[in-house]
Parts: sequence; structure tokens; C-alpha cells
Amino acid sequence: MDQQALLVVMTVFVAVAAVAMVFQAVMLWGVSKSARAVEERVAKLAPKVESLAESSRAAIDEGRANMAEITARTKEILDTTQRQLNRVDQVLEDVTDRVRVQFDRAEMVVDDAMTRAQETVAMVHGGIIKPIREINGVAAGIRAALHYFMRGGRPTPDTVTADEEMFI
Repeated sequence: MDQQALLVVMTVFVAVAAVAMVFQAVMLWGVSKSARAVEERVAKLAPKVESLAESSRAAIDEGRANMAEITARTKEILDTTQRQLNRVDQVLEDVTDRVRVQFDRAEMVVDDAMTRAQETVAMVHGGIIKPIREINGVAAGIRAALHYFMRGGRPTPDTVTADEEMFI
């Protein structure tokens, strides 16, 4: 290639490079302008973000303090509840033992009363009712004998017939 053509090609490439550099400079200037706008907006928002961060920190600290207080109170309540449940359990065990003893005593009293009642009934039956029945039997025999002797002679046929019909 000759030198003239080489010079033209180099000039064209230098011109293209110069245009690219100008285009890059314009783009850089636009990016710079956008960065300043963003910086201004961020500068306006920075105090608000900082106050929000501070209030968030304060709320978190307050929340931690409240949580610590709640945790301590909850622990106290749970400890108190545990102690009360232990006391209730002891009372229930004591009541159960006492009730069991009272039931045993009541059963012994009822058994003793039943035994005495049976012995009394047996004594009444053997000592009073049996002799009364024997006396009743003897009296019934005496009554029948008296009735037989008082009746006179033989029974009338109507009486005998009536007596026989009773058994039929």
C-alpha cells in the first residue's frame, strides 16, 4: 500500500477515535450529572434515614428491655406456678391418704355393725322368737284339744263335708 492511502486510513481512524472520545466525554458528563442528582437526593434522604435508624435502634433497645422484663416476670410466674402445683400435689396426696384411711375405718364400722346386727337377730330369733313359736304351738294344740272336747260328740255330716271340701 502506498503511503498516501495509509495516511488516509490513519486519518479516518484518528477521526473515528476522536468522535468516540467526544462521545465518551459527553456520556461521562451525563453520568456525572446523574450522579450529582442522585447524590443530592441521597443527601436529602440521609437525615431521614439516620433518624429512622436511630428510632429503630431505640425501639429495638426498648424491645430488648421489655423482652428481658417479660422474660423475668414469666420466669417468676412459672416458678410460682411450679411451687403452687407442688403444694397442690402434696395436699391431694394427703387428702387421698386421709380419705383412704377414713374409708377403711367406715368399712370396719359397717362390718362391725352388720356383725352385731346379725348376732342380735340370731339372739332374738333363738331367745325370743323360738320360745314364742313353741308357746304358740303349745297354745294352738291346747286350743285344738279344747275345741275338740267342747264340740261334743261326733261332727255333723255337713261339717265333715265342709272340712273335706276345704282340702279338695
